[in-house]
Amino acid sequence: MNGWRLGAAVLCLLSAPGQAPRIAEFEIPGSGADPVDLTLGPDGNLWFTEQHSDRIGRISPRGEITEFPLPFPRSFARGITSGPDGALWYTELPGRIGRITVDGGITEHPIPGGVSEPIEIAAGPDGALWFTDYYDRIGRMTTGGTVTFFALAAGRAPRGIAAGPDGALWFAEQGGDRIGRITTAGQVAEFRLPTGSGPFGIAAGLDHALWFTEASAGRIGRITPAGEIEEFDVPTGAGGLSQLAAGPDGALWFTESTASRLGRVDLAGSVVEWPVPSAGSSPYGVGAGSEGGVWFAEFTGGRIGRAQAMAQGPPRAVPFRGAAGDSRVR
Repeated sequence: MNGWRLGAAVLCLLSAPGQAPRIAEFEIPGSGADPVDLTLGPDGNLWFTEQHSDRIGRISPRGEITEFPLPFPRSFARGITSGPDGALWYTELPGRIGRITVDGGITEHPIPGGVSEPIEIAAGPDGALWFTDYYDRIGRMTTGGTVTFFALAAGRAPRGIAAGPDGALWFAEQGGDRIGRITTAGQVAEFRLPTGSGPFGIAAGLDHALWFTEASAGRIGRITPAGEIEEFDVPTGAGGLSQLAAGPDGALWFTESTASRLGRVDLAGSVVEWPVPSAGSSPYGVGAGSEGGVWFAEFTGGRIGRAQAMAQGPPRAVPFRGAAGDSRVR
């Protein structure tokens, strides 16, 4: 649907120890949107994927929503990132990478070579797009649509991917309990986590390190480019930790899909969480906005949420420090 509609906003001041963020929610018009991932676009708006409605959405800092229909049915759009060419790039599970300009012009690139299910996507330092593939691969696509794959060991199940401070791409291996690193030349290194960690989302912090969620263990992890790992307990960690992103306040913000909570961890490892106003909304993708807020996609709620980033003062989380063998390169 072209044009914009202002979503109905629900404002709520959440109560928690210390200051809590003020949260607004904006309803996506129609039904079945199921927003998954979001990212800040070069136009200052947030762009998001709608997995089951075959649309890409855009929301302005004021909450004005525009939706752009995709050319193919059952696209199952999932990951999205701001590309090196001033456009947005997104993944489609049937095996396509799409590109949408800030004016809504869409181009789609089928991934050659048989079966592929791209999941998350990030812009690399080499001017290409890098993505994780369900079939234990890391993919690289040029802005012209040329794809190269780099195979991982079977069962690694890569999920989140992000550009690191060291000129490489870093990714979470949910099935392998590892954090992976791949250079732009395709050289892969892996760093082991404790068994049962299930790393899922990953993002670069402002401290020259990568931060990641551990969906199975209920922890937030931090890894330096040298492979040094710390882990921090999330007080209610059984809530299904999903994605995380650096906020405008310098902290990392994360979503808990199962428990419908939004969390924040500062660079010292202090963790605090708040429930999302709409219960059962399954927040997933999260990212910083151009106006100083933290935005997130509510998958089952059909909404985009916005939290006002504020300084927090929660109790300090207790870090886990793995044995030396837990973080060595393999």
